[in-house]
Formats: sequence, C-alpha cells, structure tokens
Amino acid sequence: MTDQPFKVLVVGGGAGGLELACKLGRQWGPERVALVDANLFHIWKPSLHEVAAGTLDIHQEGLSYQMLAHDNGFSFHYGPMTGLDTAARELVVGAVIDGTQEVLPCRRIVYESLVLAIGSVSNDFGVPGVAEHAFSLDGPHDAERFRLRMLQLLSLVDVRKAHDPSAALDIVIIGGGATGVELAAELREATSLHAQYGLRHIDAGRDVRLRILEGAPRLLAPLDEKVSAAATRLLKQRHVDVTPSCRVVEVGASQVRDAEGHVYPADLCVWAAGIKAPPLLAQVGLPVTKNGQVKVDGQLRVEGLAGVFAFGDCASCPQPDGKTVPPRAQSAHQQADYLCGLLQQPPGTDLGRRPPYRYHDHGSLVSVGSSATVGSLMGNLFKSTTWFVEGLFARMVYVSLHLMHHRAVMGTLRTAVLAMARFLVKRARPLVKLH
Repeated sequence: MTDQPFKVLVVGGGAGGLELACKLGRQWGPERVALVDANLFHIWKPSLHEVAAGTLDIHQEGLSYQMLAHDNGFSFHYGPMTGLDTAARELVVGAVIDGTQEVLPCRRIVYESLVLAIGSVSNDFGVPGVAEHAFSLDGPHDAERFRLRMLQLLSLVDVRKAHDPSAALDIVIIGGGATGVELAAELREATSLHAQYGLRHIDAGRDVRLRILEGAPRLLAPLDEKVSAAATRLLKQRHVDVTPSCRVVEVGASQVRDAEGHVYPADLCVWAAGIKAPPLLAQVGLPVTKNGQVKVDGQLRVEGLAGVFAFGDCASCPQPDGKTVPPRAQSAHQQADYLCGLLQQPPGTDLGRRPPYRYHDHGSLVSVGSSATVGSLMGNLFKSTTWFVEGLFARMVYVSLHLMHHRAVMGTLRTAVLAMARFLVKRARPLVKLH
C-alpha cells in the first residue's frame, strides 16, 4: 500500500485518462498524480483497425506510459484494477503475471480523488458463438491477435492456390459503424500489400473476400446519410460487400448465420456491432446503468460516492436534452479538459456550483483506407450547420486528430519530431507488418 495518498489517481490510460494525467502531472508532479493501467504502452484507440490490418506496428507506434510519466510529471502504476474500497479511498491493483511468474504483487493505492476512465469493451448482446469464434478490437492485444491469425490464413491460401485455384479467404465484419467500415477498408489495402510481399499466388481483390453485415438499414447509421452513402460507395469500389438490415443470430467456427437463415462463410470474423462498459464497474459495487456504465452527474461525479469521478465510454453522463454523452474520442478529450479544471479548484470549493459539462459535437470523420476519408465537420458549433467533407481535406483533418492527441501528451516539438521520424521510417520498412 502506498503511504501518502495521491491527490488524483486516474485509472485507465486511454485517450481521455492519459491526457488528464499528463495535464495534472505537469501542474502537481508525481507525488500527487498517478495513473494506473494494465498495459505498458499507449495506443490511440481509433487507430486499432490499422494495428489489426498490420499497417501500424504497435511496437513502433506505442507510447511507453513510463516515458510519458517521466516527461509529464505523474507516477505510473502497472497492473489491472481489481477492487475498490471507497470508504477507505483505496484502489486495489492486481498482480502482474508473466507466464507463471509474479512480476508485481497485488497492491493498494490510497487516493483523495479517484477518476475512472477505463473505456469500453465489445458487447456481443448474448449472440451464440461470438466469444468463441469472433475477434474484437477492444485493445492492442486483440488487434495483434487478429493480425497474426490473418497472416497465417493468408499464407495457407497462398500455398493452397498452387493446386486449388478456388482457394480464398473469407473475412466477415459484423457491425457497420466506424470501426467496421475503417477495418474493412484498411484490410483491403493491407491484403493487397501482403500479396506484393511474397504471397504471389493471391489476388487480394478476388481471393480475399470482405463482407460487412450491418443490422441497421445503412452503414454508419448515427451519422448523416451523405456520410453513409459516401462510405458505402467507397467500400464497393474497393470490392467490399455490404449487407444492411442483417441481424446476426449465430457465429460459428467457419460461418455466420443471420435471422433470415442466410449463411455467410467466415474464415475470420470480427465483432464490431456494439460496445458496453466493462463488467468490473458493477462488480466493485459502483452504481451502473443497464448497459454497465457508471452513473455520474453533470460534474462527472459518481452518484453517491464522494471523491470519485468517471468519464469517457465507461460513464453515463446526462445532457440537457435527456440524452447521454456519446462514446467518442472527442467526448473523452472534452471531459478530460473539464475535469482538469474541476479538480484544480481550491480545497473546500463546492463543485456542485460549477457549470455542468456540456458535450459539443465537432463532427465525425471515418477513414476509408489511407487515401480516402468521409465525414461531417463543425456539428452543432454553428447551430444546425453541418459540412459534409470528403477527399484530401477530410483526410488531412482526420490525420490531424491523431497528432492533436499526441500533442496533448507529448508537446508540440516532440510530436513534430515523432511525425517526421515516422514518415522517414516508413520509407525504409515494409508498408505492412510481415511477422
């Protein structure tokens, strides 16, 4: 157990949690601010589809939490959150096991204010076979597992093509939201690149069959119809089959079945049909909604618990229109800024008097491969005005979002150096990760 309580203890090093720890760490230092995460390095979650496709290498792109802690003035504690004692204001961090060897023991960390930002996990809605036969993209390890399996199957198809010209790889993505659309486009480009690096019997456009199954009548249902139509058009140009109004009822080892009885062959299946808050939140006794999110008020304070806050995908934050804040990276970024100001209030300040957090929709962008991006900009910044964007400008804005996140945790100069270094390294390495 740590003897001196941290003024702020942040659990979860995703986009929002890491930005908050960095901003507070620069103000107060490592004796007062700490971050807990079950991973050793940070990957921006919106880029996990690139990790899965192999176009982004987590071993090169990942940012070490220990490095970020040193540079931004916070303490980093490695391990998973396993328990919480709100009465004693203690967080339980589980042991870290490497194979059969205990690397770090179970610990208790004392805090004055606790901030939960542990994100979300895939929601399979109880569909049979999803847990056993489908991949998810909840984190870097899941994306890496999918990439390795895809490489194995591509190699097998390449060998089989020598004596079976009909051999092919069927990849089914269940869910036509941003994750599903971006993954399909990235996989199409990646498999074409793999064919250039030694898999010479494969014609990616013909032998790697990609299909998206979406339960709603169209892709990207929460977004504007123009965005949906543009994404559908670009995917079809890339030979990705899109099946809307398709409710999946079973996932098998080699096929997927829908409610109409249609069967789709699937050597690889990815579940991207929805998210939910991690079950751990309810297990440790926090007040949660039906979908498992922590109940918070307008100041992001957990209902009924003094000194405990939650934000991002794991929290259900009410808005004046009766809706809750959507689970988006921009939401977590905005909430991190809000909490940073809130937590720096002088001791004794009545936080309930602070203006509540209000979500501002700046639009949504969806990558459809490395050369195409579609989306809407500005959102409700100018009341009802929404700008549909596509092409080079949209792509530049999309890339800038990742750089803005890096700037928040690394600073302007280091972000610029890192961006230049990555540009140069890509010229000396394969365009996809081959091992």
